Amino acid sequence: MRGSDTRSGSLFSYVDLEARVRANHPLRTIRQITDDALQAISGVFAPLYSRVGRPSVAPEMLLRAMLLQAFYSIRSERQLMERLEFDLLFRWFVGLGIDEAVWDASVFAKNRDRLLEGDIAAKFLAAVLSQPKVTRLLSTEHFSVDGTLIEAWASMKSFKPKSDEETDVPPAGGRNADVDFCGQKRSNDTHQSTTDPEARLYRKGSGMEAKLCFMGHLLMENRAGLLVGTCLTSADGHAERIAALAMIEPRAARRAADARYQASEG
Repeated sequence: MRGSDTRSGSLFSYVDLEARVRANHPLRTIRQITDDALQAISGVFAPLYSRVGRPSVAPEMLLRAMLLQAFYSIRSERQLMERLEFDLLFRWFVGLGIDEAVWDASVFAKNRDRLLEGDIAAKFLAAVLSQPKVTRLLSTEHFSVDGTLIEAWASMKSFKPKSDEETDVPPAGGRNADVDFCGQKRSNDTHQSTTDPEARLYRKGSGMEAKLCFMGHLLMENRAGLLVGTCLTSADGHAERIAALAMIEPRAARRAADARYQASEG
């Protein structure tokens, strides 16, 4: 008999999230390692929070949600909250019940920034790497280092001469008025972003667009292909080599580099 293409709401419904995630799902192993790592660093969360006021988003849930955002390449906090709203797998991994409300995107971002300012991300990575299931996969023989440009949250319009006096008076046309940079010579020596002073003007190669950015660096252990170190630096031509040495030093049994690792000096 043909089924009916209609939906009828039920007065009562019970969904067991644990039963909805298959036993061999990869996130089950990751969740177990994550929970053990969070338990190991639970003591470092307390100094970041006040003892009075309304309860915030649990830091453990925040970190699990951030992992999902990285695993599934979710571009924004708002999209992550939308995914948590309807995805049972996401709710199970983060620790949200089926009837619990999802956080506001701005609340999530504010609490996430608090963790990042407290250097929790680095401590969390270290705790994960110290778990027995992860430690046995690591070696000290061969590492790879790679870097990428991370565009700053600063407009090119904010890149102004350092000699200009700061003023609160908006320019003609408003704060986001059109600006013509044609013919202007701008460099990190003479200019600086007013919204993100640490961002530097940089481009990947000749003929490519220059952007205000930073450089992110990753250290990969080659035997198991696991990420074991990260750092963020200013964008310049020597940052990757300096970051590589700093990250490899405490981990490698011996130091050597590929034949073409040394960049030419121009």
